[in-house]
Amino acid sequence: MGLPSIAEKMAKQQKEIAVSEFFERNKQVLGFDSMIKSLIVAVKEAIDNSLDACEEAGILPEITVRIDQIDKTEYKITVEDNGPGIVERNIANVFARLLYGSRFHAVRQSRGQKGIGISAVVMYGQLTTGKPATVRSKILDRDVAVEMDLILDTKSNSPKVMRTDYVIWEGKPHGSRVAVAIKARYISGKQSVFEYLKGTALVNPHAQITFIDPSGKQFVFKRATDVPPAPVIEIKPHPEGLEIGALMGMAKITKSNRMSIFLKNDFSRISDRVAKDILEKASVPPEKKPQTMAIEDAKRIIEAIAQVKIMAPQTDCLSPIGEVLIKKGLKNVLEDLKPSFYVQPVTRKPKVHSGHPFVVEVGMVYGGQIPPDSQVEILRFANRVPLLYQQGACAVTAAVENVDWRKYGLEQRGGKGIPFGPAVIIVHLASTKIPFTSEAKEAIANVPEIRDEMELALRVVGNSLRSHLAKGVRRSKIKEKFDIVQIVLPKIAEKASGIVDKPLPDLGPTITKIMDVVWIDDKVEFDKKRHSITIDIYNYTPTGKAFTLYAVVPAENLVLGGINPRPTEVKDGRIKWELKRIPSTEKATIKIELQGLDKDAYDENELYASGIDSERIVGAEPLPGDWGIAAAVIEGEEEKAPADEEENGVDYDDAKEDISNDE
Repeated sequence: MGLPSIAEKMAKQQKEIAVSEFFERNKQVLGFDSMIKSLIVAVKEAIDNSLDACEEAGILPEITVRIDQIDKTEYKITVEDNGPGIVERNIANVFARLLYGSRFHAVRQSRGQKGIGISAVVMYGQLTTGKPATVRSKILDRDVAVEMDLILDTKSNSPKVMRTDYVIWEGKPHGSRVAVAIKARYISGKQSVFEYLKGTALVNPHAQITFIDPSGKQFVFKRATDVPPAPVIEIKPHPEGLEIGALMGMAKITKSNRMSIFLKNDFSRISDRVAKDILEKASVPPEKKPQTMAIEDAKRIIEAIAQVKIMAPQTDCLSPIGEVLIKKGLKNVLEDLKPSFYVQPVTRKPKVHSGHPFVVEVGMVYGGQIPPDSQVEILRFANRVPLLYQQGACAVTAAVENVDWRKYGLEQRGGKGIPFGPAVIIVHLASTKIPFTSEAKEAIANVPEIRDEMELALRVVGNSLRSHLAKGVRRSKIKEKFDIVQIVLPKIAEKASGIVDKPLPDLGPTITKIMDVVWIDDKVEFDKKRHSITIDIYNYTPTGKAFTLYAVVPAENLVLGGINPRPTEVKDGRIKWELKRIPSTEKATIKIELQGLDKDAYDENELYASGIDSERIVGAEPLPGDWGIAAAVIEGEEEKAPADEEENGVDYDDAKEDISNDE
């Protein structure tokens, strides 16, 4: 047999396969590579759909996850939400057709982007149990809910509806529910459904999630805020970091008939002037048709884009959690660890990779009941979704390992690797396109632009930790001085004046020399369903001090009683006082009464201050950046810290030195 005939024979054997058939044979690519992991993946995909649907509709999510054990290796997963529901004609395609969805081409942040997730769960369920998935959906203007049994035909990647029925869904004006039976194994512990839902609640503080495990035990992760995330707006791709292939692909399908119009209309942040500058630098005629652009033209345009100053990407396509809500989420979910310190979280400015905007956020808790002799726990999140697997392959882990944590008070052998100490680090990446390492969406690819942003944010958080630890030592020493000033010194003066039979001397100058700080001493007392808060502010500096003080109180179910003095503003659980000048050596007192809260709902005051040097005040933290005070972040060697850097409580010179030394 000659070579031509062999080639012909081989050609007859080649044929196209459906994407569903490929994933059917390679289900491990989607994360279904073990029975333990398959259960988490199934819950994750259903939860992602529910949260995205609720947020797009502006609904505060209420989600119930139930897992029932059918036999030794078969479990039934049911996920129900209060979202807008799905119209009947779309149900089959949404749940039983791969690569079907509304978010794949949209340049905006969302959890599900590839159109594979929930359909893959349905496919895995029918492969391992032979049973169809059952979906129920109700939209607001329908009296009844529609219920379908579905399977996915993997040969044609199309849904098959086995049953359709219409039912009354009592007490449910709108929402959806999916139930899938799969072969799986349920465990408790670190990589479990419970831990996944706990992580989901942490970065989605606006959601309430109820979990019923196979034993029937119910857990409720209550929402920490009634404020839903701001709706994200779809934008056009940002030109920064654009790849040649992507540019040429967009040029082939654009409706614009001139390069100048193509750049302006198909990309964000490109004006007529910027388009003109790019094309001039690239030596590409503005009137050239985009469809006729050669690869050499594309290369020169990419190079020109890097040389032209283009505005940073829009932020309304992203939904970062924000510094305040990260802290609330940590307090809500990690309360069992009783951390002694919640490091002020950091939300970086938006950056771009491959034309897609992204924002990095980092938070940290320290002390309490966190084991001091174990590796620091790293909680990784992408678009508000927990990442439980492949930690070693993730950019988050690489960023943590690259920081020298010894400078910030944690143990780290050799200055590399995951540090040891009583801390938990949370890193969240929000982007219009997360660069996952695989379709299983378990780890973030080690993209230099993203990893560098993570390292910068981690160093700022590390600086805050170092500052706190130093302040702890300082506060302890100042407490000794405080006791001397308050108790010992007046008694010595009184005794001395009695012995020498002279008037009691003025201790003011001596007190200010010993202390030289504004000392805030506060306490919380609970009695008869009422919290009484006392905040004493001692000015132990040589001059009078005026500044602004904030107290954060729970906004939900709160009734404010008396507040003295009258606050300047009460808004969103924050009480603000613009304190007038407190003379040297004198004291001001604030009293607050809170009603309607359980005893454990408020056991510690959260105080912040602005308008005063952070080194001069003990007992209140600098004001968080997203409260309206410019929270400076380090954007690189060339950027300057703001004039109020001391007020914001971040040692920018030290942070820049750390970055420079590590690089």
